[in-house]
Amino acid sequence: MSPTTRSTSQFSWSWQTKILVHVACLLVAHFLLRISGNHLTFAGLTVADLPLLVAIIGGGLPLVWELLGNLRRGEFGADLLAGISILTSLLLGEYIAGTIVVMMLAGGQAIETHAVNNASSVLNSLAKRMPSIAHRLNASGVQDVELNSIAPGDLISVYPHETCPVDGNVEAGHGAMDESYLSGEPYRVPKSTGSAVMSGSINGSSALTIRVSRSASDSRYAKIMQVMHQSAQHRPAMRRLGDTLGALYTPLALVIALTAWAASGDVNRFLAVLVVATPCPLLLAIPIAIIGTISLAAKRNIIVKDPSVLEILDTVRTALFDKTGTLTYGQPVVSELLVHGTRPAAELLALVASVEQYSKHPLSGAIRRYADSLGIALAPVDQLEELPGQGLVGFIRGAKVWITSRKLLAQRLPSEYAYVPTQGGGLECLVAIDDHYAGCIRLRDEIRSDSSDFIGHLRPKHGIHRLLLVSGDREEEVQYLAERVGGLELHASQSPEDKVALVMREAAHGPTMFVGDGINDAPALAAATIGVAFGSGNEITSEAADIVVLDSSLSRVDELLHIGRRMRRIVLESVIGGMGLSICGMGFASLGMLPPIAGAILQEAIDVAAILNALRAAFPPKSLTDFNLEKSQSVG
Repeated sequence: MSPTTRSTSQFSWSWQTKILVHVACLLVAHFLLRISGNHLTFAGLTVADLPLLVAIIGGGLPLVWELLGNLRRGEFGADLLAGISILTSLLLGEYIAGTIVVMMLAGGQAIETHAVNNASSVLNSLAKRMPSIAHRLNASGVQDVELNSIAPGDLISVYPHETCPVDGNVEAGHGAMDESYLSGEPYRVPKSTGSAVMSGSINGSSALTIRVSRSASDSRYAKIMQVMHQSAQHRPAMRRLGDTLGALYTPLALVIALTAWAASGDVNRFLAVLVVATPCPLLLAIPIAIIGTISLAAKRNIIVKDPSVLEILDTVRTALFDKTGTLTYGQPVVSELLVHGTRPAAELLALVASVEQYSKHPLSGAIRRYADSLGIALAPVDQLEELPGQGLVGFIRGAKVWITSRKLLAQRLPSEYAYVPTQGGGLECLVAIDDHYAGCIRLRDEIRSDSSDFIGHLRPKHGIHRLLLVSGDREEEVQYLAERVGGLELHASQSPEDKVALVMREAAHGPTMFVGDGINDAPALAAATIGVAFGSGNEITSEAADIVVLDSSLSRVDELLHIGRRMRRIVLESVIGGMGLSICGMGFASLGMLPPIAGAILQEAIDVAAILNALRAAFPPKSLTDFNLEKSQSVG
């Protein structure tokens, strides 16, 4: 975002907010003056009416001027009719009604501006996550320097638990890095001499020396920030429900008012029709229903950051899901234990888990948890060696247990490698005992228990016909999940740029929903019509999303869809019902059967009915989801 664009957005937000606050204060002043019993008049107005007149002229006229620009562009929304209502209220002396219309108009535009400005806050969060300095190594030792002074070929040190500032390769050291936010892979990736590292990765417990391969401005993390900015700029425009209905209602009301004036020659009929036509069901019922729905969602651990997306949740027909942390739990588990020879599987697992209990290897915890779940007791280890890039060696009751990789086993024990099975998906550890191949432990990201039921539920119950699995993982990993979940179109090895391009292609055909949880998902969350983030631990993803599901539950996503459908139904009841009654009132007013004052009273009654119905959105129904009900019935 350019400085000019950013300052303009901030000015627009500040200007509209000031109007809203000032008008609200003037409305309070009006009521205080009325309560005081002051009946002094000034230029034919009571003192109590003066704050309202200031509110309409000072706050309403700038908004009306902006709406005239919309009229020149041929945009006939409910806001335009609100502007005409503001002017009409001045002519009729209906100052309270005009002031309320000004407040609702300014408030609605402020919400819109806030949603547009979301992209800049995400970019700020991305920038804050990166370190501003790097620890450069030179002849005199370690020197902290500005990140932009780091050049390819420099040596830098990345301390334990720090975020890596640039792309490069490990020159010295041995450890692991968490790259899940960037790559989508749910594992901490081992790093040793020669391993590539990505900027934005979080280092483990060992310091690493990195040879820089790209400058900070060309790094992987910088590319994600660029894609994030581009996706926010090219996000598809969203047609608000109020605008859609207002585009029909506004011309109709004007035609009725002008026809009544032309046919009767009585300007009062024109004014009476417009008073009845004041679009308060559009201006009041929709935001009231939205506010109530936001409150209801929050009670279900669903935080709605952009209220406007609630209006179109029920129109989504394409949903895209990241794999790691959404349809899976985002942590490795043992998926298979393959034994070679006559040794029992439980004995082999006990030996491996006993050695792994002393290791900091990224997969050691998963193996220990698997052994614990089977009630396998661990044996004491007499001696332990863990050399960088060489694997893990332990001695138990005189037996040498070597846990290593496929590549190292082939190099060290080529004759034994012939017994190793073909490599499958996921990650694996090969085990040799006394220099003889003994078995293989395979690990995968654990699939959520309800993923298959949830995906199968979306088409028949929510009309979401296209379901895409989009992941940065390798194709075999994505294929593994898709086969077990079913009903998904696969897109594997997707970079953040690829995800954004895919989201934009789908969004060109209609509203889309993207569900993800990592930094690599942030650009796609921003580009989608509706971005849903899982979990609250990642500030950047939460900022980029329109909605945050705090407890990372698929059943919450189903609740969200039902909440959106219910709100849309309540809004349509309030708005269409209110407009229908208003049209009937306009008919009577056009025939001279409803003078302006009576029309104002009728419109107030219609407004109250629409508002009361809209308030229902805040109260939970008996059930907010049918997903868990289906599951319990299938189990039963």
